[in-house]
Amino acid sequence: MPDKSPLQGKKILAVDDEKDILTTLEELLPMCELVQAATFEEARDYLATQRFDLAILDIMGVNGYRLLEIAVSRNIPAVMLTAHAFAPEHLMRSIKKGAVSYLPKEELPNIEVFLEDVLEAHDKGENPWAAWRERLPSSYFERRWGAAWQDVDREFWDNFKASLRERASKDKKE
Repeated sequence: MPDKSPLQGKKILAVDDEKDILTTLEELLPMCELVQAATFEEARDYLATQRFDLAILDIMGVNGYRLLEIAVSRNIPAVMLTAHAFAPEHLMRSIKKGAVSYLPKEELPNIEVFLEDVLEAHDKGENPWAAWRERLPSSYFERRWGAAWQDVDREFWDNFKASLRERASKDKKE
């Protein structure tokens, strides 16, 4: 018998202004209690009145970065999901603002495994970006954004990679 998914029974807020994305998420995550919001206001109200184990936030169309701030302030791990804001500056902004993952919508069919990684890392007190980086290696982004995509802010990306290595080394010692 396979192990129970870390997503089993989790309450997840999914926010996207595209109804088909919300429908797809519902189909892909039947093991979760999925609360859906199609507007910023609706999502903000849910975040203010309910407790969630995780939030999936579209960046464009629903003021995803403002919702990210609210989620982070409530200690709710938030995954940024995007099609139109799939760019290095949005990835960097998501990291800086406290997102635990950043997924292009083309990876939606794999969202279960990404979310499992996030929850497992969160439960263990590990950095969720480490698993994300393994699942979406630099070559993935190089194909999309070109080989020099990290050169715009080399210091940020070098520090980001160093923090992942440092955390991995610390985790191995524990």
